[in-house]
Amino acid sequence: MLTRGAGPGGSATPGPTTPGPDGSGTATRDAAASDAATTTGSANPAPTDADPSPSGSGPSVPATPGPVTAADLLARVSGCTPVSQGRYGKDRGRAATVPVCGTREAVYWKADMDIDCDGRPGRHCNAATDPHFSSSTAFAQSDGRALSSEKLPYVVVPAPSSLWDYREHGVRGGSVAAVVYRDRVSYAVVGDTGPADIIGEASYAAAESLGIDPDPRSGGTPSGVTYIVFKDSRVTPLEDREAAQTQGERLAREFVDSAD
Repeated sequence: MLTRGAGPGGSATPGPTTPGPDGSGTATRDAAASDAATTTGSANPAPTDADPSPSGSGPSVPATPGPVTAADLLARVSGCTPVSQGRYGKDRGRAATVPVCGTREAVYWKADMDIDCDGRPGRHCNAATDPHFSSSTAFAQSDGRALSSEKLPYVVVPAPSSLWDYREHGVRGGSVAAVVYRDRVSYAVVGDTGPADIIGEASYAAAESLGIDPDPRSGGTPSGVTYIVFKDSRVTPLEDREAAQTQGERLAREFVDSAD
């Protein structure tokens, strides 16, 4: 960084302005300008707060890390320490191939995504669009009403069983989740429970945020979705989508940077 110095001819300061012949003060300013043009010297102007600090004199500012990427999260969950007592099927009648894995900070699984359109009826989620529609969700929003699958990104956890009980691993309604699909990351909450032996389901809004077809009849994707739920986290009120995003970004950064 360069420090400003005196320009050619020094830095003489003009004296007080006195009126010129026409009363405007121009004569004195012109005279001062003429004096400054002919004055020689090497005095530098006094430093001011506006002057930049010399290079290397100020404290260094640490770089702000960028957003956590899908690749960052996938690298963090590349292995698996199972916390479930067995494996889940992705759909009814399918082989049980999906374990729930865990670290100190989170539990996670890699599965498909079926569309959960349950909750408050809307244009896309209702009894006419979804043959399995239910107007209730396992967890409710702050006013006691069911969640809106169309508006709130949420994930579904299997109902508690001897296979795995999410409640024993710091997970509850409103826990924050990161959902990864291809190169996208979406932050959601735990909003519903599903069958005790099936895993891999999320709301209409969660699918839509990841670029997955959210149609409850024909949408979803058969594989490639990673669900990461951060232990002992919670969004209050549960329906606050912005809070889920903010907390999710922070928890994802801590998770990726941890040495677990």
